[in-house]
Amino acid sequence: MLTRPDLNRPVEPSDRRPHAVVIGSGFGGLAAAIRLGARGFRVTVLERLDRIGGRASVLKQDGFTFDRGPTIVTAPFLFEELWTLAGKRMADDVDLRPLDPFYRIRFDDGSHVDCFRDTDAMRREVARIAPDDVAGWERFMVLAREICRIGFEELGHKPFSSFTDMLRIAPDLIRLQGWRSVHGLVSTFVREPRLRTVLSFHPLLIGGNPFRTPAIYCLIPDLERRWGVHYPIGGVGQLVDGLAGLVVTLGGTVRVGADVTCIETQDAHATGVRLATGERIPADLVISNADTATTYGTLLAKAAPRRWSDRRLARVRHSMGLLVWYFGVQGHLDDVNHHTILLGPRYKGLIEDIFERKKLTEDFSIYLHRPSASDPNVAPGGCDAFYALTPVPNLDAAIDWSIETERRRKAIEMRLEETILPGLSHRIVTSHVISPVDFRDDYLSARGAGFGFEPVLTQSAWFRPHNRSEAVDNLFLVGAGTHPGAGLPGVLSSARILDGIVPHASAFVH
Repeated sequence: MLTRPDLNRPVEPSDRRPHAVVIGSGFGGLAAAIRLGARGFRVTVLERLDRIGGRASVLKQDGFTFDRGPTIVTAPFLFEELWTLAGKRMADDVDLRPLDPFYRIRFDDGSHVDCFRDTDAMRREVARIAPDDVAGWERFMVLAREICRIGFEELGHKPFSSFTDMLRIAPDLIRLQGWRSVHGLVSTFVREPRLRTVLSFHPLLIGGNPFRTPAIYCLIPDLERRWGVHYPIGGVGQLVDGLAGLVVTLGGTVRVGADVTCIETQDAHATGVRLATGERIPADLVISNADTATTYGTLLAKAAPRRWSDRRLARVRHSMGLLVWYFGVQGHLDDVNHHTILLGPRYKGLIEDIFERKKLTEDFSIYLHRPSASDPNVAPGGCDAFYALTPVPNLDAAIDWSIETERRRKAIEMRLEETILPGLSHRIVTSHVISPVDFRDDYLSARGAGFGFEPVLTQSAWFRPHNRSEAVDNLFLVGAGTHPGAGLPGVLSSARILDGIVPHASAFVH
């Protein structure tokens, strides 16, 4: 098991390297810190909470270990690249295990589809539920391969700093039918409703509505098949600890309980940050991994670009909210997969209630994570650990979460007990639940959104907040709220973009 890094390492007075301050210790912030440290910067990561990882931090309770946020690791080469930059091997620190099947999708009628990496196994699953759609599925996966090549491999780590960058990719977007929604494109290839759901639900993993998210996000099924779906033994928190250790290895510092309240500027240049304690930390560069709306609306309120004024931020479409229940049970439920998606009776109608009508309905879908299926260390002996997530409206909705949080948690418990976890209510030995209010209060997420800005066409690529601030020099953005977007591959790619837009450290030698 990886040893948690020493976050109290003092800064050497003789360290004269140019200084970069990173606000937030989520995956985007830690990846940015490693990349800058490898390029000759002295890096300080500032985390307002008392734990590292941001939304990917860890909850330890009653002997159980719960990942608070991401649970699915795809494109692991993006992590391996960070270890290489620090002169280390990821395999020496993190035991990353491939999962196959990736997950089981269970429909409301009790039928299911297991999603495999192996093409032949997946073809058999498609033939089992939709024999007339096998050829259409094969054609869709060919197109998804091309969309992934263009959208992820070629453009995922390229900045969209000018509108000409957007015009340059327009022919590819047209050729790949990027004007369609994900569900709309899928529906041109297959007809069976369950298969359409299996191939189109992926935008929900990054905060998007499959009926509005542009078809470029059809890259996700190919991304999963190309590089697999993985789980790190010990939990995703092992990756967080490993990255923080790399920051320290490269001579950087990670501070927890350091609440940044202001990005300081002079003559339209970022000059450092100020903490809630009044402490000022000067910097040659500032990288914000904070929620983008918070970065521009609060931390940089006096110097925010007009494009992201308060009026514009008020019109931004944010992703849905999340209600997440972490719980442990007595006994092992070996019939339950590592990842299960339990769908409710409605698909499109439920999504529209969440995203458009902002209604908390009686029906819902659940993503259920059972890490102890692969890793007994995350639960005490004789127990199983679970994480149940359900999409809900964000705080734009008039929902009293002081009442509805426990009501929805109880409904999830009943639904699981009726379907795949019989006797659940009598087995629970530990429990913790969070709602959109916690996302707002803990992560300063605007409107309590689970994934920042919603990935619609008018909020993607150039239309999204840029990785290089449009109004303040030496200020850069990483994380879910900037290009290319949410999800582990997205936030790691946002840090990768810095390699091409941040000047070399030698440019800052005083």
